[in-house]
Amino acid sequence: MSHQPKGSLSETTSLSGDLLGGLTAMLVALPSSIAFGVLVYTILGREYVGQGAVAGAIGAAAIGLLAPLFGRTDGLISAPCAPAAAVLSALATSLIAGQTGTKLAPDNIVASLALAALFSALLQIGYGALGGGKLIKFIPYPVVSGYLSGVAVIIILGQLPKLFGLPKDTPLLHGLLSPTLWKWPGLVVGVITIVVMLFAPRLTEKIPSGILGLIAGMATYWALTPFVPALRTLENNPLVIGSLQASGGFFNTILSRAQGFFAIDTAMIKLVLIPALTLSILLSIDTLKTCVVLDALTQKRHNSNRELIGQGLGNLGACLLGGMPGAGTMGPSLVNVSSGGRTPRSGIAEGVGVILTLVIFQWMIAWVPLGALAGIMLVVAGRMFDRQMFRLWRYPAGRVDFAVIMVVIIVAVTVDLIAASGVGVACAILLFIRDQVHGTVIRRKAYLNQVSSKTRRLAHEREMLAQLGEQGVFCELQGNLFFGTTDQLFSQLEPDLLSKRFILLDMRRVQSMDYTAAHLFEQMQARLAKRDGQLLFSGMPSALLDQRNFEHYLAQLGVVGESGGVMVAETLDSALEWIEERILASAGLTKNGEEPLLGVRDFELFRSFDDATLSKISACLREVSLQPGQKVFSAGDQDDEIFLVRRGSVRIMLPLEGGKRHHLTTVGQGNFFGELSFLDRGVRSADVEAKVSTELYALSRARFDEQTQADAEIGVQVFAQLALAIANHLRRTDAELQVLQER
Repeated sequence: MSHQPKGSLSETTSLSGDLLGGLTAMLVALPSSIAFGVLVYTILGREYVGQGAVAGAIGAAAIGLLAPLFGRTDGLISAPCAPAAAVLSALATSLIAGQTGTKLAPDNIVASLALAALFSALLQIGYGALGGGKLIKFIPYPVVSGYLSGVAVIIILGQLPKLFGLPKDTPLLHGLLSPTLWKWPGLVVGVITIVVMLFAPRLTEKIPSGILGLIAGMATYWALTPFVPALRTLENNPLVIGSLQASGGFFNTILSRAQGFFAIDTAMIKLVLIPALTLSILLSIDTLKTCVVLDALTQKRHNSNRELIGQGLGNLGACLLGGMPGAGTMGPSLVNVSSGGRTPRSGIAEGVGVILTLVIFQWMIAWVPLGALAGIMLVVAGRMFDRQMFRLWRYPAGRVDFAVIMVVIIVAVTVDLIAASGVGVACAILLFIRDQVHGTVIRRKAYLNQVSSKTRRLAHEREMLAQLGEQGVFCELQGNLFFGTTDQLFSQLEPDLLSKRFILLDMRRVQSMDYTAAHLFEQMQARLAKRDGQLLFSGMPSALLDQRNFEHYLAQLGVVGESGGVMVAETLDSALEWIEERILASAGLTKNGEEPLLGVRDFELFRSFDDATLSKISACLREVSLQPGQKVFSAGDQDDEIFLVRRGSVRIMLPLEGGKRHHLTTVGQGNFFGELSFLDRGVRSADVEAKVSTELYALSRARFDEQTQADAEIGVQVFAQLALAIANHLRRTDAELQVLQER
């Protein structure tokens, strides 16, 4: 049984759902687009109001059609928006007032606005082509939740005056507390729309609730006309959208835009560069924030870079056709998704719907009740609001995330959505730094008398390492090494820097590193070098991702290098072995020159035997000489010999899938291997190959059994010594596993 994620919408897609979703979204996007166009062009004078209305409509059609065609974000509706209106109106105000040092005529200001929109579109295309859209992927969910909920609150605050029909500029609280200001027909229409939308899913899921709510709202409006005759009049009717007739028309607007481009000069370009840059950033952020919200609702993932390119092309088309620029807008997109729109087809349907509506069905849009649209938006906003966030307050661990969500909501409502995004990301960064500082980058720490390399040591070497192993420290690091965690790392290792000679840092689980961390490592190496010590790295992820090529980064900074600095070991085992050799050398156990060839008596396994017993054992031995890389035996071989290393060393490798092998251990002079097959005559489980030129003794179980038949005491002594050696090895392994598993 599958479960739909809570708070998400159904993933069922259909052409009818996309068409209905696009139509509903068009009814929300078109009036606001016209309003944004009027807002900008009204600054130029009353005679430009019609041109502004047409520019808003052209923008809704062009962006709505082109952006989903190239951006391909499911459910996204693009249209002229508040950031575009804010930037362009500010530019128009400064140009007409001469605040930039140059006072322009209205026609030249129109050309300047078009030029700013053109540059903004080209910048958006550049952002997408250069991969700038990926940055939005790092927005944490509390920020998305706060942004989504903030938009819901803004929609509610913005639609309540329309629902109650309050006069313009009436304070919301005052209007809600003054029933005499309410326009009851509009309120009734809105309430009916809300009720139908809330209960529609219980009746049918084939028709989107937004469509049913809109139909119910319009039917209620006309049902009220016998009681309120003024509702039958379109002119000066504050309860409906009203006439879309504007001076100029489409073709005149396009022609005027084309003529305006010929008036562009260098001075004009300088005036619009900064506004164009601002506009491109705000439109990109607004679009990608909407995409993130849609991802949370539809459980899908958008392509940020492709969407930026699509938005840029949509705005480019709108600019060339004489329309307003815009972005992926939250309100129409949510109406689209909640009404059944699930694919980019719904966005294209919205764009085509704008064109057809303006050409054929202007009268239908004119009669859409504002109360019905307000009711639809209020229901959408209620569904958007993340009520689950209040659960976070119940638990201390979730209260910080709750605070982030509330901060984003408050900033969104009191300032604007773009500022809310910035505040949310800033909070997320601060919380990340706080969590990193409060945590630890040291995942595990041990000394060299607690862990060892895979090289089997002789008894006296093990004893020396147990005594002097505290000279070496092994630390496995994790997380991110940056300015927020390096001081903590230095503080935790400072006692060891003052008393130890060797510090080994395993970097396999480190995700990032900055210059502060590199400088810290340089300081640590300098301190250790004063006592003839060394800082070592192992597990460097230099071959995984270019972004994590720590060794190359540190080499460029001069922290690591062949001539000095921090030592980088190829493997953790090789680093541990290197430290062990230095500790043993400092204790006078250095192997100078070529190793002497050991005899039978030199092995700990036989050291307690008398000459007669050794003579009998020697008779069972055969000598084996190996060149580097030559195998002693392979996994799957069937033999019964135990091997004793007289000189040199061998590596025991465990075969893995895909032709790979795992290094189990290295066996050096004076040690033995192959004891399991000697005991049970089973098949070999690993490969053994010579690390260097190696001399071995091979003791066959079959030949040994022949000897013990004549003298059973030899068998008892050998098996007793073998059992003791294996027991000691298992005890050391248990101790190391205990250290490694400590949490």
